[in-house]
Amino acid sequence: MSNTSLDNLAIKAIELLQCFLGKKQLTAHIHFELEGCVRSNTKKTVTIDFAQINKAISALGIEGELVPEYWRNQWEFVSIFAGQSPLKEAHNLTKIMYILPRLFRQQGIEHVLINPVIWGGDQAELLLGSKNIFQGLNKSIHIPNAIQINVSISDANGNNLIATTALGEYLQQCFINTSFDCALLFLPEHDAFERLKLKSDYGLNDELCSPIDISGGHQGSIALYRKYGKHNQTLGEDVLIVNHLSEPLVKQVNWEKTARIEHRLGAASLQYNAYVNVVFTLLNVVDAVKAFEENNRFVAPLNALTKPLPLSLYDEGRVLGAYSLFKKALWFEQRLNEIEHIMLAGSACLPEKIGSKIKNTILDKYCNKKIVFSTRTDGN
Repeated sequence: MSNTSLDNLAIKAIELLQCFLGKKQLTAHIHFELEGCVRSNTKKTVTIDFAQINKAISALGIEGELVPEYWRNQWEFVSIFAGQSPLKEAHNLTKIMYILPRLFRQQGIEHVLINPVIWGGDQAELLLGSKNIFQGLNKSIHIPNAIQINVSISDANGNNLIATTALGEYLQQCFINTSFDCALLFLPEHDAFERLKLKSDYGLNDELCSPIDISGGHQGSIALYRKYGKHNQTLGEDVLIVNHLSEPLVKQVNWEKTARIEHRLGAASLQYNAYVNVVFTLLNVVDAVKAFEENNRFVAPLNALTKPLPLSLYDEGRVLGAYSLFKKALWFEQRLNEIEHIMLAGSACLPEKIGSKIKNTILDKYCNKKIVFSTRTDGN
């Protein structure tokens, strides 16, 4: 969700962080993936003209495309790697969340749902012992929708340092360290935490593969992708020659160009602020670069122990929720204030403690109870 005051502060912070990395001759590349669903007042299964929507997206100068997703009436917006800056990527996601309802209405589709969970969004049941064969339509599926962040770092020569150095392990570990206290930024409403409970509390462990905790490796919720992806598939595979049936005959693998960290914990939500989450990502990049420069022989374990996420948005008894954890934590605020101080040193501009301003603006929104409690409408 766009908030003018918060957006403007976060845009300033992104520009500072991009310049900070630029002085080190480094460039961060950030790409979003957004999942959502549609519903019709008259049709159970909605037909989407993806080509028409993608033509409109391209005409608006947005580097990305809409594609079908796994569940019925589910779609995904996927960023295209076209050299855009982190700030441009934040602009893209903010604009997509705003314009998609209009683009779908042009096709007569009434409801566009950018929510953490689509309650009762599909009906299916897996065959016992199978992971991909369904035996019927007698089980209600609550569909989880995510916002994922992909990030890589290149040097002045365009080399992807996630592929060629241990910087990938450092960045992964930084995300693992900061995601618990900063969960409010990417799990910004009540149903974002219900999304984490769909497997355990709603009997969907077999049907869903969405993450439920903080974990590393190449299959975790904060995954380091080099040669292999989360399903152990080969990455960076380009088909060079096909036969008359369009089957690949000759392939070329260039996994170095796609090596990245994928932060898979974010929940699709109109409360999700793309600018703030780019700030969060760039702060982790800055910390990873610093740690790497100070001790480039250290390699974080690829399969670190899993860590829990907060259980709720607000406190439950003595257990702190995401709001209180972010309010209590110092890293986001102090680290951003430090970068601002470094970047403005020697100039006529005085630091405004931009980290503190962003944090307080975020907290004020929740303090005033402007957040939707739940979008559940299935009657259960």
